[in-house]
Amino acid sequence: MTGFEASPISLQDLHLETARALVGRDQLPQPQAGEAAQYLQTLIDGLCELSLKDPLTGLGNRRQLFSLIDGELDRVARSGEAALLLMLDIDHFKHINDTYGHGAGDLVLQAIAKVLSNSVRPMDSLVRFGGEEFAIILPACHAAFGKSVAERVRQAVENVRVRISPVQELQVTVSIGGAFALQWIRSTRQLWLERADQQLYRSKSSGRNCVHIEEQPDSTVSAEEKSLLFAPLDTVPSTWADAPEGATMHSAADLPTAGNVN
Repeated sequence: MTGFEASPISLQDLHLETARALVGRDQLPQPQAGEAAQYLQTLIDGLCELSLKDPLTGLGNRRQLFSLIDGELDRVARSGEAALLLMLDIDHFKHINDTYGHGAGDLVLQAIAKVLSNSVRPMDSLVRFGGEEFAIILPACHAAFGKSVAERVRQAVENVRVRISPVQELQVTVSIGGAFALQWIRSTRQLWLERADQQLYRSKSSGRNCVHIEEQPDSTVSAEEKSLLFAPLDTVPSTWADAPEGATMHSAADLPTAGNVN
């Protein structure tokens, strides 16, 4: 039960012209009698897809990235598996726009998006973060492979020549920074992005067209800690007699208060 009473839907009573124009009338089936709900669902699905997609490159946008990051952080916190976030920035992109025009800049963005799409696994998530910046989430990417994966992506971009006119091609490079998610820790979207962005800044400051990956923080959980995390509550020491030899236990009276902290 949803709390809504079923009632007939009349498309004539709704203002759908803007929504139809955004989705594209050629992608919408003609509404048939008695199929108003199905028509509206198709329209809603189309609008949701538009809200998560960059119109120039066809990649996901920043809104989708935020959702993907939140989901990946939750997965890493639960499973302890590795995950890498890469931030990529096209080098000297302003110079391309200023010298060859924004049309050429758009062609460069589309070409780089295609190269990046061909350089990642199906399980990876690639989005246009904004402007000339892209982001890639790589689940199950261990620390030993992070640098080589990012370097492969950098080289793939460097090897491509982007045709901006019938007689002119450009060589484009990217700077890349990356950071691993904190394993077994429920981190935040902002922190993970900031850590990856700091590494991107290092790459830009180091002359561009290079890769910097933050060393994976040691946030792993030992086997003993896992057993305590997942053990039944009645196995956790609760009295002095139950505690391991050498352990120190305090009563509430032993704990410092706001007035006697040294």
